[in-house]
Amino acid sequence: MNEDGQPIGQLVPGWTTRPLPARVTLEGRLCRIEALSADRHADDLYSAYSLAADGRDWTYMPTGYFADREDYRTYVAAMTQSDDPMHFAVVDRKTDQAVGTFALMRQDPANGVIEVGYVVFSPQLKQTPLSTEAQFLLMSYVFEGLGYRRYKWKCDSLNSPSRRAAKRLGFTFEGIFRQAVVYKGRNRDTAWYSIIDSEWLEIGKAFRAWLEPGNFDASGRQQRSLMDLSLPAGE
Repeated sequence: MNEDGQPIGQLVPGWTTRPLPARVTLEGRLCRIEALSADRHADDLYSAYSLAADGRDWTYMPTGYFADREDYRTYVAAMTQSDDPMHFAVVDRKTDQAVGTFALMRQDPANGVIEVGYVVFSPQLKQTPLSTEAQFLLMSYVFEGLGYRRYKWKCDSLNSPSRRAAKRLGFTFEGIFRQAVVYKGRNRDTAWYSIIDSEWLEIGKAFRAWLEPGNFDASGRQQRSLMDLSLPAGE
């Protein structure tokens, strides 16, 4: 309560503006996160995305699908010039090939808020331990490396795979912003999710436990799910 008898938010002692994200390399056991490069990654990514049976991975993205390899390379070259969103490639350590991308965007260092977006994972990456590790590495960088307070995930409310992914990864559902965006000539109601710093210790522990080699049998099947390991319910 303040001196006027009004309820106010808790103090955040010692808070200072956080650093902006940098074009870092993040090393994991299964994958490596690298700053997106047209020369290093575009051909790998186009080949990986071409394994998809159709263009549904681009339906809810503001860009794509791409006419050919050169069209995609031009897109990647443009994305590498952006600091916000700052785009990263996910590289499979076994093959040393890029198999997906995501970005840190809507960066608000004064308030310690940032969003993960532009998530496009190829068939080689989807629903694999590598994809989970990639998300974990980026979260760890935001919370532990940069000291941010809030990590956002937003998507079209009709994008069921994205909403399921947010829930599985421990994000808490916050609601729907109706008629939030017009993209590709159509309406988007936006579903909002977040993880905050006070939740990260337990969420990070769950990720680390899930990613342990012992959590997988000889066929690579998980023994315990992230949900089993006490991540927040999400929605």
